[in-house]
Amino acid sequence: MVAFTTSCVILGILAAIGISYRNRRPVGTPLTWGEAMVASFFVFFVMFWAYGVVPHLWLAWADGDLHMAPNKLFAVPRTKKTDATLKWPLPITVTYQTLRDLVAVGIYGVVFGANIMLWPFWQNRGKKKPVTVAKSDFGRPLVRDGAN
Repeated sequence: MVAFTTSCVILGILAAIGISYRNRRPVGTPLTWGEAMVASFFVFFVMFWAYGVVPHLWLAWADGDLHMAPNKLFAVPRTKKTDATLKWPLPITVTYQTLRDLVAVGIYGVVFGANIMLWPFWQNRGKKKPVTVAKSDFGRPLVRDGAN
């Protein structure tokens, strides 16, 4: 539990470092070779951490301390006489290993969604929203240019 929680905290710190750098880097500043190498290493390390270390530590914790084995039943149909945690009307038997794998897929989904969300967040830095001016029914602006 400690390793998985620590890896999630480290992932949050790495994301905060990237977001804070986004706010400081001016748009259009030329990138040197050294800056490009450091940035590529940082992005590779964050992706390695998010897609490799965090799910691995979840699976290790689930297999170890949580004992999510394939022989332990989580949900079974109501007709079976077992000591499963949940009995439901579906004709599907779900083991704790299946539940463990679904959580791992959820971790990948959250990280992938954050990855997709942060790309335009970085690319659109410094862009301002266009100011819309109220227009008359004829399509002309109601305020003259330069007027307060």
